Amino acid sequence: MKFIVKLYPEIMMKSKPVRTRFTKMLETNIRNVLKKVDDDAKVLRMWDRIMVMVPADKPELADKFAERLACIPGIAHVLKVNEYSFETVDDIYQHALRVFKDELKGKTFCVRARRSGNHDFNSIEVERYVGGGLNQFTEAAGVRLKNPDMTVNLEIDNEHLYIVEERIEGLGGFPMATQEDVLSLISGGFDSGVSSFQFIKKGARTHYCFFNLGGAQHEIGVKQVAYHLWKTYGESHKVKFISVPFEPVVAEILERVDNGQMGVVLKRMMMRAATRIADRMGIQALVTGESLGQVSSQTLTNLNVIDRCTELLILRPLIAMDKQDIINESRKIGTEDFAKTMPEFCGVISQRPTVKAVLSKIEHEETKFSEDLLDRIIADAVAIDIRQIAEEMDNQVTETEMVNTVANNEVIIDIRAPEEQEQKPLVVDGAEVKVIPFFKLATQFTELSHDKTYLLYCERGVMSKLQALYLQEKGHSNVKVYRP
Repeated sequence: MKFIVKLYPEIMMKSKPVRTRFTKMLETNIRNVLKKVDDDAKVLRMWDRIMVMVPADKPELADKFAERLACIPGIAHVLKVNEYSFETVDDIYQHALRVFKDELKGKTFCVRARRSGNHDFNSIEVERYVGGGLNQFTEAAGVRLKNPDMTVNLEIDNEHLYIVEERIEGLGGFPMATQEDVLSLISGGFDSGVSSFQFIKKGARTHYCFFNLGGAQHEIGVKQVAYHLWKTYGESHKVKFISVPFEPVVAEILERVDNGQMGVVLKRMMMRAATRIADRMGIQALVTGESLGQVSSQTLTNLNVIDRCTELLILRPLIAMDKQDIINESRKIGTEDFAKTMPEFCGVISQRPTVKAVLSKIEHEETKFSEDLLDRIIADAVAIDIRQIAEEMDNQVTETEMVNTVANNEVIIDIRAPEEQEQKPLVVDGAEVKVIPFFKLATQFTELSHDKTYLLYCERGVMSKLQALYLQEKGHSNVKVYRP
């Protein structure tokens, strides 16, 4: 079993040196991701494609490889193929007949062939020969060139024939690290998750800056969002997660700043702090999830005033998107259910907020801050490698018992993603197993019986520990981590 990885069209349009560089980086990224699935994964780069070989003795890895390839930036689509050798067009037809004879029964079809190398036939001749043979010697309903029930896809590369078993749509965009790094201001809500994803997809190594306004519980929730985005789409590269304690800023805003100016002042303080952090990291741009007119601080006038506090480039990929479009996108990338449970602290402190802030008035309000306020919060900021979030959970979940057996009155909750649950269902003799994906656990846990203890299970133990800590912070003590 092999996968043919097709490059995103924008990569194909680049000059030869740039295309070569991008393709090399994509090859490395694919290898970095798949090696975490299996050390024997082999990746081979060609001019217009990348080949991924599933170890012959581990065919069960094909689905996992396909899942990971679909989430790597820079890939247009992936073809899951079986490889055959051939000498003549009739050999190609015979292979196709064996593969598709039963599948074509009662269906209309067409044949599409792509060919590279030197042959005494062309692609159209292959399509006609194979299509005619399949039409005559199978129980197909006939050939239909437009909108057929089924398409027989053939890839011919010199002496190799690849019969396409499945086409998997890719993420698109550019390979990770082909663009400069960015620092994304992440709150855990719909907007910041989607805006972070947009830059991962565009090939920018995306670091996360979190301004903590809600204590440990809020930070745990945001770490889950950031970890999910990195683990799913950006795992090929290391990134940082920076947590900045912003309660002192909020305290001074509530005490000293005019009510109508609070929202804009808060955003300007965030931009100043983020600029200082970005400068330390050598990052040239900030990313926010702001959308024009969505809230009072996001009018053109207010955004203009906010931008005046820094010379750093502020990128707003969602600026013209509607809220529902953003929510729909968050659903696709797997952050919607996280965002539903995330409180929006920024709007809480605004009372009768201005939609047309005046720069001079805002600057006057900012003179009321303590002189060393920004220095103090930057000094207390904590930066970690995002991979440490998993390790951190090992240390932080000190009050949560880890067990490998199930006692009476205990229920296992399988919190893995649905596709993982389907591929490898969890069955424990004599134990009740509930299936609640990790991104729905926070909202559904309160509906469960309080008289039982729940054992959270996931494949590697990372999400189960994160969720256990999160539920503990919300006051639920009847939680353990199940590690059989």
